[in-house]
Amino acid sequence: MGEPKIKELVLDVLKPHTPPLPDFASFLAEHKGVEKVEVSLVEMDERTESLGVILHGHDIDYPSLKEHMGKQGAVIHSVDKVTVETE
Repeated sequence: MGEPKIKELVLDVLKPHTPPLPDFASFLAEHKGVEKVEVSLVEMDERTESLGVILHGHDIDYPSLKEHMGKQGAVIHSVDKVTVETE
């Protein structure tokens, strides 16, 4: 049996208004191990957007992903679901 790998993450994310959602989703898709990104706007205020983010992949590196998101000013508020599989 192989090593456990993260295949899906459901996140509550807070980010500034820029970049716009399509650009932010594309930026997340560039991260190693991510194959599919779904982003939905949950709430917006004067300065920030609360997002529901679903990431699918073959081996998502969570600590690296947090750092990657930070480059766009985004922070993870919570991890709402994780799917891990062994290969």
